[in-house]
Amino acid sequence: MKKIKFPTAQTILLIIAGLVALLTWFVPSGKFDSLTYNKTENNFTRTGINKTEILPATQQTLDALHIKIPVEKFTNGDIWKPISIPNTYHKVTAKPQGLVAFLQAPIKGIIEAADIIFLVLFIGGLIGIMNYTGAFDAGISWLAQTLKGKEFLLIILVTLLIAIGGTTFGLAEETIAFYPILIPIFLAAKYDAMVALACIYIGSSIGSMCSTTNPFSAIIASDAAGINWTTGLTGRFIMLILGTLICIAYILRYAQKVKRAPSKSIIFSQKESVEALFGTTTNATIHLSTRLRLILFVFAMCFVVMIYGVSQLEWWFLEMTVVFFVGAIIIGILGKINEYTFVDVFVKGASELLGVAIIIGIARGVTVLMNDGQISDTMLYYASNATSGMNKGIFINAMLYIYAGLSFFIPSSSGMAVLTMPIMSPLADGVGVGREAIVNAYQYGMGLFAFISPTGLILASLAIVKVGYDKWLKFVMPLVIILTIFTMLMLTLSVYF
Repeated sequence: MKKIKFPTAQTILLIIAGLVALLTWFVPSGKFDSLTYNKTENNFTRTGINKTEILPATQQTLDALHIKIPVEKFTNGDIWKPISIPNTYHKVTAKPQGLVAFLQAPIKGIIEAADIIFLVLFIGGLIGIMNYTGAFDAGISWLAQTLKGKEFLLIILVTLLIAIGGTTFGLAEETIAFYPILIPIFLAAKYDAMVALACIYIGSSIGSMCSTTNPFSAIIASDAAGINWTTGLTGRFIMLILGTLICIAYILRYAQKVKRAPSKSIIFSQKESVEALFGTTTNATIHLSTRLRLILFVFAMCFVVMIYGVSQLEWWFLEMTVVFFVGAIIIGILGKINEYTFVDVFVKGASELLGVAIIIGIARGVTVLMNDGQISDTMLYYASNATSGMNKGIFINAMLYIYAGLSFFIPSSSGMAVLTMPIMSPLADGVGVGREAIVNAYQYGMGLFAFISPTGLILASLAIVKVGYDKWLKFVMPLVIILTIFTMLMLTLSVYF
């Protein structure tokens, strides 16, 4: 019998989209009223199913709506998205998503995700230009010689630095740019592509899971819960250190096994195709000339500028895309690439990541189906009711799993925070735990599921290396189980001590 292959990322997402569309026929449609702060008018807009009203932007307004958040959190810009108003859930006319909606969802998703899709395509173009100059080959050859016998440092440094980016400013989508660059370096160090994937993706995931100063999760969630973002910071910092150490140890154990016996690699059957894909047959005699050093410097500075812009200047995908586009032009000039060749190489490089871009769009299409079917708020309503009257140890762990489940339907960390915190955080008062425990459960629940979530970034990341989702699950599930047990222990201790 012909061996059955695990479906592609695109097929997996389309299956999930179909199941979500089916779900909209059985889960009641419902909505919470929402409250939006209007900066220019300095007032609130309350939006309900049949009416919209303007309210004064005062603490009295928030108190009357049972929203326990200081008004300053809105007026100073900490909370800029609409929040859900507690005790306002009501069922609405069902909007089941049929065949036409299912077929339109991937296209709508691609249109909605155009910003990140163009970022991915321009990164592909930049990588194509870099490969054409030969700077990558020269740099990898030099690095392989420099790290000879100490390759494990590469794993520690990459995982640690990306985890720091995740915990401080939410480094996530931006990591897609790192795979084509770092995978050849890991392969030259005699590891497999799974090690490179793990260092980048797991580093980002554990950093985001244990966010400390990340404005898109820790800060906005704390604000929406009505507490200072520094409340609970010590616990999250301890989680970050211990969680990152667990992840690094796990990756190192697998990496050393692969280095000693390449046949032990989970993706050993793809060894030749991966090496061909990333051009790892580097020539050790390639001289790292001054011109190539300058090209590598410009390339590295693209990421430095991107990280600075995102963390300090409130840049987003438009500005990041411009940085990579300008970087490609400068490198083309330094590499003395003529105009016709530059355009041809750039377009070919972009086409290499077109499959990744489509995966991102289809994943966004799943969210489109849930929003159009109006079932996200219903999930939130039933989840909040499920925890009433629980022991606080059981309660906080139930919140962990509730947030993990909700993150399938609401993969955006900032979206999850403003939608759920006004509803979930008051539940902490009833069982005698601090509201920071809810913020932690939200972060850890979303973070744990992000390791495997098909509606997150993992399928797009795997598509870059042409690695199947089943291979990733085989690699990462033991780590997810270890981290889940560790997280439950830490959460339980936090509510009793």
